[in-house]
Amino acid sequence: MKDKILVIGGYGQVGMIICKDLGKKFPGKVIVAGRSYDKAEKFTKSSMGDMIPLEFDAFANYDQDQIWDDISTVVMCIDQRDTKLVESCLRNNVNYVDITASFNFLSKVQSLNIAKTTEATGILSVGLTPGLTNLLVKYSKSHFDHLDRADISVMLGLGEEHGRAAIEWMVDNVSTSFEVVEKGKLKKVKSFEDGKKTNFPKNLGQRIVYRFNLAEQHILPKTLGIKTVSNRVCFDSRFITKVLAFLKKVGFFNLLKIKSLRNVILETFERINFGSEVFCAKVDALGKKNGKISEFKCSILGNNQSRITGKVAAAITEHIYTKNYPNGVYHIEEIFSIEDIMDQISQYINFYHD
Repeated sequence: MKDKILVIGGYGQVGMIICKDLGKKFPGKVIVAGRSYDKAEKFTKSSMGDMIPLEFDAFANYDQDQIWDDISTVVMCIDQRDTKLVESCLRNNVNYVDITASFNFLSKVQSLNIAKTTEATGILSVGLTPGLTNLLVKYSKSHFDHLDRADISVMLGLGEEHGRAAIEWMVDNVSTSFEVVEKGKLKKVKSFEDGKKTNFPKNLGQRIVYRFNLAEQHILPKTLGIKTVSNRVCFDSRFITKVLAFLKKVGFFNLLKIKSLRNVILETFERINFGSEVFCAKVDALGKKNGKISEFKCSILGNNQSRITGKVAAAITEHIYTKNYPNGVYHIEEIFSIEDIMDQISQYINFYHD
């Protein structure tokens, strides 16, 4: 019987949150999977939920494996090198939820031919960014007759313990160039440049946010039909934000090309632990309402980015596991609204809107 939820990377920082939430609601149905059986077993024994440990290598080819016979839904909590596992899930009509932030990978998944023929539902862009940010833009759009522009600003906390992969991804993307959609046309921009002042809610005050290659600005022009979308970021520490912008300007991050220096830089960022666990995501939207140009602002504020990513993923997985949704692969905002998951996440965030 296909009634199990397989959480790949289930004993990782975000995976544990997902497993605990789902394990309490669906005892005996959640499988904590990863390459280390010992870590999976240790976590299942220490948690309150009734969960099943499993040794599982996400990079193996499971097309011929019988594991899918019992699996209803897969939650992917680790980055993948290719789409083989996703294809295997869809081919075997297994629902799929992915928390990855890589637009390159997300675009590969959504372009799979098998996505058009599967009897399963795949949900991408599940987390804080992308994820809640997508839903904030969708919520903003509902307040206009036509939404022309959405500027997304994200503040990330430096006090939270981040995994090596997350730090490596962030540092590597400081020096990238990428294209955004502006007024319906592609425009080339650079990460951590083009600073812009914005006011975050409550006592966070005014900050300078910088361009960053987050996935929403590539996804939302297509899914929500918006002509201009931008992503900018800053950190809760104004000092670190300014230092990074300065280092980017003087070319410091070019040293990442030297392997030995790259490791030193990454280790240095891993040791940085001054700041808080606060995060904030804000949308400044511009469009037309009743024939007039209008503005709308909304934001979410909370603590612990990993926790909110896990809570969002658990909420979406619960919906996918218990209800019927259209077959195929979708980004979160194509199926869900922020109202759909607010009951599950409201105690972890504050939601502000005009």
